[in-house]
Amino acid sequence: MDKVNDFFSAIWFEILDLDQSDNWWQIGIIFGSLIIAYFISYKLGAYLKTIAQKEHNKSLKSITLKTAKRLVFPISASVLVFLGKLILHALHIPAQFLSIVITLLLSLASIRLIFYFLRKGFAPSPLLKAWENIVSTLIWILVTLYLLDWLPVVLENLEGIGFKLGGNKITLLSIINFFLFVALFFTLAIWSSNTIERKMKASKTLNPSMKVALSKLVKVFLITFAVLIALDTAGIDLTALSVFGGALGVGLGFGLQRIASNFISGFLLLFDKSIKPGDTISIGDKFGWVQELRARYIVVRDRDGVDTLIPNENLITTEVINWSYGDQNVRLKAPISISYHDDPELAMQLMIEAAMETDRVLTNPEPVARLLSFGDNGINLECRVWINDPQQGLNNVRSDLNLSMFRKFKAAGITIPFAQHDVYVKHMPK
Repeated sequence: MDKVNDFFSAIWFEILDLDQSDNWWQIGIIFGSLIIAYFISYKLGAYLKTIAQKEHNKSLKSITLKTAKRLVFPISASVLVFLGKLILHALHIPAQFLSIVITLLLSLASIRLIFYFLRKGFAPSPLLKAWENIVSTLIWILVTLYLLDWLPVVLENLEGIGFKLGGNKITLLSIINFFLFVALFFTLAIWSSNTIERKMKASKTLNPSMKVALSKLVKVFLITFAVLIALDTAGIDLTALSVFGGALGVGLGFGLQRIASNFISGFLLLFDKSIKPGDTISIGDKFGWVQELRARYIVVRDRDGVDTLIPNENLITTEVINWSYGDQNVRLKAPISISYHDDPELAMQLMIEAAMETDRVLTNPEPVARLLSFGDNGINLECRVWINDPQQGLNNVRSDLNLSMFRKFKAAGITIPFAQHDVYVKHMPK
């Protein structure tokens, strides 16, 4: 703690000692560099923004330009301060303040760069905000340790703390490095997979199932590759993790069995193309449209706009009706009854006319009317029609068809019977 106080006291003393011309030179260079860097950032940033707006918002060129725009100020200020430092060294003038300012400006550039890729790789959330605070705190801690010359000592102490795992030694420093590199490579993997996924979605040669399947494979491969690279970069021998591999296998056999089953079922659904985004499906009492295929579940949206998450395993092990699997044509049935006093042939003709006038009903195959049975209360008829867009809904067509038949029956004087019961009284009470 005494070293920290001595460090900041020395800086404050040098700043207050304005009689020294050396300090005036350094202060002038710092303020001059910041002012020039501001104007460079203003002009060049506006130019880069104009170019970026002409590109697609998610394209690599647009992201590169936006990244450069955020780094113009700290990088240009660092370069200008560094040039000032070289000039002072050539004039044999001390430049200790300039070294500190360069370090701070480079730290600012690092934070801006990391934050930008975090926001591009992950959706905005409180967790992302927390990670931004953690990252900025860690960077400023490292900068402080570097300025105090404590960083080598801290790294040496962290390297001395560890434990043996098999024939390898895992230190606290290697564990910290591992998590830092995992975070770095994981962010790059997610950002890269999202970029590839957007490119695949824009492709016109791949079908929807193949787009989702390839996106998932790329994401899994990149994340696995990122973890392995982080392990190697952190200096952890992969053979030391064999015990963890065995533990993971036991976990998959017991606690993670359902998760692994859902994950594998998702790939089966994608590769056999039985269900893909945009399909109209029914599973149990659920009817809706497939919005997304995820690693563990699919998202089905019903007519009420409610999203239902159905595990992939359920789609493999239970019966699923895919209304748009092979042929988009779907037949709908609209049953109706008429009185025994009415002409069924006239009623059937009116039913066909009503079907022909209903929107979305196909003329080929033609609508047909059938006399199914003679019921207790009337003659049971049924109108059968075909549509080729089940994704637009089924009950809305039934409703329009029923309403059209009701209007034509009413205009023709055909009655729709209802349940009736006759009561015969044999003996009246006295």
